[in-house]
Amino acid sequence: MAIPRLTDTERAAALPSLAGWTHEPARDALVKHFKFRDFSEAWGFMNRVALLAEKHDHHPEWHNVYNRVEILLTTHDAGGLSARDIAMARAIDAL
Repeated sequence: MAIPRLTDTERAAALPSLAGWTHEPARDALVKHFKFRDFSEAWGFMNRVALLAEKHDHHPEWHNVYNRVEILLTTHDAGGLSARDIAMARAIDAL
């Protein structure tokens, strides 16, 4: 079953409720930067996100350098943002 891409209206309605997440138009993706005390704390966060990703069957693109983690969410099958990305962003923020 195809995953529908968010419309411009749906995307605009969802973004204000996602604190710290920004829209990257070139990839139609959500991006958020996280900063932790040290590498161990950043890695622990990434482990928790990995478990969430498996549960949601939705896997982020991310980048880690020492105490910083950047997460990018987009649904490749939809060709951009979908409701799955919004749900995953909210689950990550709930950690």
